[in-house]
Amino acid sequence: MERVLTLPQSPSAPLSIRAKALVFHDPASLRLLAQVERVACSDATALIIGETGTGKELVARHLHHCSGRPGPFVAVNCGAFSESLIDAELFGHESGAYTGASGARAGWFEAANGGTLFLDEIGDLPLGLQVKLLRVLQERQVVRLGSRRPIPLDVRLVAATNIDLARAVEAQHFRADLYYRLSVATLVLPALRQRPGDILPLAQHFIHQYCQRQGRPDAGLSPASVKALLHYGWPGNIRELENVIHYALIVARGDQIEPEDLRLSPLTPMSAEAVAGEWSAALPASALTADAALAQAGAASDPLQRLADAFRELLHEGRPALYEAVEAALIRTAYAHAQSNQVQTARQLGVTRNTARTLLKRHGLIRAEAAAEAGDTGAGLAAPPAGQGAAPSAWR
Repeated sequence: MERVLTLPQSPSAPLSIRAKALVFHDPASLRLLAQVERVACSDATALIIGETGTGKELVARHLHHCSGRPGPFVAVNCGAFSESLIDAELFGHESGAYTGASGARAGWFEAANGGTLFLDEIGDLPLGLQVKLLRVLQERQVVRLGSRRPIPLDVRLVAATNIDLARAVEAQHFRADLYYRLSVATLVLPALRQRPGDILPLAQHFIHQYCQRQGRPDAGLSPASVKALLHYGWPGNIRELENVIHYALIVARGDQIEPEDLRLSPLTPMSAEAVAGEWSAALPASALTADAALAQAGAASDPLQRLADAFRELLHEGRPALYEAVEAALIRTAYAHAQSNQVQTARQLGVTRNTARTLLKRHGLIRAEAAAEAGDTGAGLAAPPAGQGAAPSAWR
């Protein structure tokens, strides 16, 4: 059954880039919902990973609601404060702790005591504060700035990020111990293009919402508009969809939204991973026409697009040593396709013969002695075809 989550109404909501509604209709969304409700039953720290505008705060709010914790839900954006203030904001301060601290003040951790603290954009937290946050999570107590007295806490932490924290750890921009502490329960929120079954229900939700505000009957979507919405890539995710519907209702001439009413960029078509599979089930029968089928086939037939989609899926999975695995798969496939011919392998890849031999040796396809012998006798190996250029001698 379809589920809808919405943010509480706030005067600042129209200025926010947050997703203000989340629909669980697509199979990927329903799987996520089941996972969220299982995780909610524990007190484990949760990490929500997803692009901006996908509804990470809505997921965090639902997790808190299902947890049964009696305390409040407190949401804090770690990127909204300067580095000099975020310490006092999170952990509180005593009077005189710093210039301008005229009185004692509880931090966000104390404000969320008994409930859930949601830290959005956790990747923006400075390294020095990451140490303090780790200590708070381990000891379940907080010490205000300018004080030595620990204050016991009963707070469940839910963090969110739109960056790859594993890569941030490798780049030494994020502490590994904090990353492992935060990711006890990891929830990956797919982008809107990866759950196309949610697009039309979300569009209908926003149509109903804005039509109510305008005191008018709900508008409809023409079949051509339905196709346009389903084939668009939605780089801004749910927030962008809301803006598109809002604008369309303002400029639409009648009670039906047409494609010319939709402010969509022609440069962001739906990716192959989204149009493939179950998305067509969301189309009304009147909208599933021949040109829709041709558009679907064209998007899914581009090998580079499929490759990019596969890379995106692997990155979401956090596959270890991904670069090495991709390099190995490419060189092995090219060598087999060239029937173990080094010259042809180099030509197919558009690299120099030395680069090809280095890669073949690195992945165990030829021995070092054979590579050296080929170098002695292979001075006449052909260079890459014109226009392809020569790759560097190593891919690292």
